[in-house]
Amino acid sequence: MTAGTMEQMTMSDGADIGVYRVQPVGARRGGLVVVQEIFGITEHIREVADSYAAEGYEVLAPALFDREHPGFEADYSGPGFARAMELARTLHPFETSLSDVQTCVDALAGDTLDGNAGGPVFVVGYCYGGSVAWMAATRMRGVAAASGYYGGQVPAAADEEPKVPVVLHFGRYDQSIPIEGVEGVVAKDWPNATVHIYEAGHGFNSDRRKDYHEASAHLARDRTLTLFRANGG
Repeated sequence: MTAGTMEQMTMSDGADIGVYRVQPVGARRGGLVVVQEIFGITEHIREVADSYAAEGYEVLAPALFDREHPGFEADYSGPGFARAMELARTLHPFETSLSDVQTCVDALAGDTLDGNAGGPVFVVGYCYGGSVAWMAATRMRGVAAASGYYGGQVPAAADEEPKVPVVLHFGRYDQSIPIEGVEGVVAKDWPNATVHIYEAGHGFNSDRRKDYHEASAHLARDRTLTLFRANGG
């Protein structure tokens, strides 16, 4: 059973989408936007959000595909996988995801959620969300630091210098993100970017996926929390 609730939030274009929200346990360290995989706000993503709330973060996880497919939640194979790919690659504009995450960042940074007083705001994203997390560090306002897991669009966007600290996590055996592209990100040597390569495949953070790699998942999470705490959280 997850700890948060799905709520409706109005985005910058006036659309109302679902957002999974979890209150922090104990003293509030800051805000955190958890950015989904292409599969929606799945039980796994809700559990990830809950786990960060347990560390003291107020978490928002926007359902990015709600405009095109309200309440979308899919597994990792079959028709659900095909629909997820269609949503992510054809139907849903990536820039809209960036705008929605910015709206969540602004809400957590301000005084718009039950009177909570600002504080640093972070972004963590997985797969599709990993690319969003990289661009949170390069383009968004109000982000203190970001952590991106196996974001497929990161190598193509590596020329954008991060404005805030960002840590990236890639699997050496990720069949969807060639290691040469990851090495290209490393070669940029941006002062604010740290790239870690794990002996794992794509989706290694999710225990629902065949490429789940427990040791890598724990290490990446530790590195993510260390980054957040080094930057005010």
